[in-house]
Amino acid sequence: MRYDIGIDLGGTNIVVGLVDDGGRIAGKVSKPTDAGREPKHVIRDMAELVALAAERSGVSMDAVGSVGVGVPGLANSETGVVGFASNLYWHAVPLARLLSDAVGKPAYIGNDANAAAYGEYVAGAAKSNGSCVAITLGTGIGGGMVNEGRIFTGFNFAGMEIGHMVIRRGGRPCPCGRLGCWERYASATGLIITTRERMEENRRSKLWELVEGDLDRVEGRTAFDGLRADDETAKIIVETYLDELACGVINLINVLQPDILCVGGGISNEGDILIVPLRARVMKEVYSRDSDRNTRIVQAKLGNDAGIIGAAHLYKVQKEETKA
Repeated sequence: MRYDIGIDLGGTNIVVGLVDDGGRIAGKVSKPTDAGREPKHVIRDMAELVALAAERSGVSMDAVGSVGVGVPGLANSETGVVGFASNLYWHAVPLARLLSDAVGKPAYIGNDANAAAYGEYVAGAAKSNGSCVAITLGTGIGGGMVNEGRIFTGFNFAGMEIGHMVIRRGGRPCPCGRLGCWERYASATGLIITTRERMEENRRSKLWELVEGDLDRVEGRTAFDGLRADDETAKIIVETYLDELACGVINLINVLQPDILCVGGGISNEGDILIVPLRARVMKEVYSRDSDRNTRIVQAKLGNDAGIIGAAHLYKVQKEETKA
């Protein structure tokens, strides 16, 4: 059996998984990234984790075909160079070459959101579909698109920054410099902002009890917990959130028309409470609503493992791009 290594390189942690050719993780290890160090030190840690993942899984490195890395930033899959990764403080780092030299295996890189989308495509909720868009509802909104085995990156490898499409002109300021970006309303951060605003307007809401009177304890799930507790303010918050989320999803479907759209990230753990009303909102407004076929909206399956599995299969993406 062939194995490949997938690395989810984050600003907080490095997570390394040994993945078999069926997309199953045989073993996983991690350690803090300690961002801000010179790249050579982070790469040394990645190489040590690669060897440790194989050792703990009882697999010889001889059985490992390649190493792939999902990077939080601009990752040129053709040159193997990380052009910019703000959370790591990296500029122009030839990661693929340096990591390949360190582990003695071919190494491939890609954007972390694209890697997660590819993971869902090869082994998760989008498996066996021609085209897939995957969105991740986290601190921001990440996105990736896979079409017939190829990851869409745009000419400069910065495509699918979907969190930064504006849904409310002149709205909330975003760290990207624009106003009213989708992720300022539909990410976990956006939902927390909305929840706090509504709580301030209604001091008698049960939400105050849920957070013990401390706004700093508001989380992405707080409004959904309030909804389950039959709190009216929470109902309004969730309805508003679903409207904002649906707005961006409709935009994506109208432009891209993927076979399937996977919703991942922490908020997706709400399951049908989130997905069912989201589908209903989308079908009311999506341009193709009268078509015989429409994009299926589903909950992502792989959770935090999507990026590892997708990164481990980046060698396949390289093959597809070489064919083209």
